[in-house]
Amino acid sequence: MRDLAETLLAWDRFAVASVVAVRGSAPRPVGAAMAVGPSGAVIGSVSGGCVEAEVYDLACEVLATSQRRLATFGYSDDTAFAVGLTCGGSLDVLVQRDTPSLRAALQASVDGHPVSVRFEAEGRVFTESWLPAPRLLVFGAIDHAAAVAEIGRFLGYHVTVCDARAVFATPERFPAAHEVVVDWPHRYLAATYTDAQTAVVVLTHDPKFDIPVLVEALGRPLAFVGALGSRRTCAERLARLREAGVGEAALGRLRSPVGLDLGGRTPAETAVSIAAELVALRHGGTGLPLGDLSSPIHRSPARFLLAQRNSLPIGSCELSRRG
Repeated sequence: MRDLAETLLAWDRFAVASVVAVRGSAPRPVGAAMAVGPSGAVIGSVSGGCVEAEVYDLACEVLATSQRRLATFGYSDDTAFAVGLTCGGSLDVLVQRDTPSLRAALQASVDGHPVSVRFEAEGRVFTESWLPAPRLLVFGAIDHAAAVAEIGRFLGYHVTVCDARAVFATPERFPAAHEVVVDWPHRYLAATYTDAQTAVVVLTHDPKFDIPVLVEALGRPLAFVGALGSRRTCAERLARLREAGVGEAALGRLRSPVGLDLGGRTPAETAVSIAAELVALRHGGTGLPLGDLSSPIHRSPARFLLAQRNSLPIGSCELSRRG
């Protein structure tokens, strides 16, 4: 639901369906959401297409009646089978109307606050936590940066593009970035809050920019540090970083050349390669073709946690802001 927040807040009313439980294999994880607006417009997805039509009808009903619905779809269910849930699993979907407290929670999340919301339906209480979007810091205002910013935003990152050259670092050149900063990369990074979810991608392949910012980045507990460049550039960069005093353990965290081997060459293809490595690292993927593996396809992050029934009245939504 957090991914839909900006659109939901722009609608004067809506019904939103959220996946609150998954058993077995299912196309979308717990927390996936789809919403229907006042004119019947729909955004999001709860099943990748399998049960969207059924859930859409439920959302329209809830939008009209304001009565919450908790529905289960599974392979053995005749209705679910008819609409295409043939992946072998089952899922529970909670459908509810907008409320002032839900809108307040969505707004707090958009404003960058960590939020926890609780919903009750049919004697079950569900908790969903929304953390601020992870940050993607892109250093180097080159053509590749525009593509990386676009795919980074698509993946849910808060994207910043930074370069010391004002003529290149402009919002017009990077419309997908949330912010464009004119500053020396290492100075900006030194003054910027980062955490264990932050990703840094260095695209300049110019030592006067690369080395200082990578020294700073590799000294922090970041989720991802990658740098673009040819094999020769990357080898020279490693030598310079060693000369700058970066230890072998820190150098082992540097992903350079950044990206998975997809064979692409264009800025867009390079951005897909970088994004693929980001996603693989973030979720513990192998980067191998799924057809060559026998392990489960979907890893289900528990963004929704089923809690025990408590004293919340049915139909309530409790907002808790952390930090």
